[in-house]
Amino acid sequence: MTEPVIAIVDYGRGNLGSVQKALARVDASSAVVVTDDRHVVEAARALVVPGDGAFADAMQSLERLGLVDAIRAHIEAGRPYLGICLGYQVLFTESEEFGHAKGLDVLPGVVRRFPAGLKVPHMGWNRLWARAPLPLLAGIPGGAYFYFVHSYYPEPVALEGCVTATCDYGVSFPALVARGACYGTQFHPEKSQGWGLRLLANFATLAGGGTPAC
Repeated sequence: MTEPVIAIVDYGRGNLGSVQKALARVDASSAVVVTDDRHVVEAARALVVPGDGAFADAMQSLERLGLVDAIRAHIEAGRPYLGICLGYQVLFTESEEFGHAKGLDVLPGVVRRFPAGLKVPHMGWNRLWARAPLPLLAGIPGGAYFYFVHSYYPEPVALEGCVTATCDYGVSFPALVARGACYGTQFHPEKSQGWGLRLLANFATLAGGGTPAC
């Protein structure tokens, strides 16, 4: 079997089919595979980790499949990673959802529930504002709309060496974080129509070793 360029990690969470179809739509030249096989994950040039549901359940599934160390090693090696929604949140140290659950601890911070008084989940279209140019957002204007569905958001302790793009929903939170080739989005690019497809196309370009065009 040819080693995949992009492996979409299947750990029992999230609409993997939508992500796979969206990637195939923007980058038919890359080998994209959905897998829960640790060896395939280790061999992939790039990982996409989607997901929705409970943080603790997600981490337990990743542990059970032997994928925690494989994902950490992939990120530490500087290979492209894209975490979507829950796949973004698990990058942080821990979550306060249903008590406390430990994450991958790639990024220092806590995933917190939106403050009382706000309607949760935060569902629908909202604007994204980048703090600095990002390859993942090449060709996407500031204030572009993306689609969100979440009740918890990451609150970083420190983001040294990171670039963020923020969204406002009662609080301002990092809806996108980039550190090297590791990216995470709180929103769902696969559900975000044109700009979401552009973001995925940019990631596919990065996965192939290229530079996205502005």
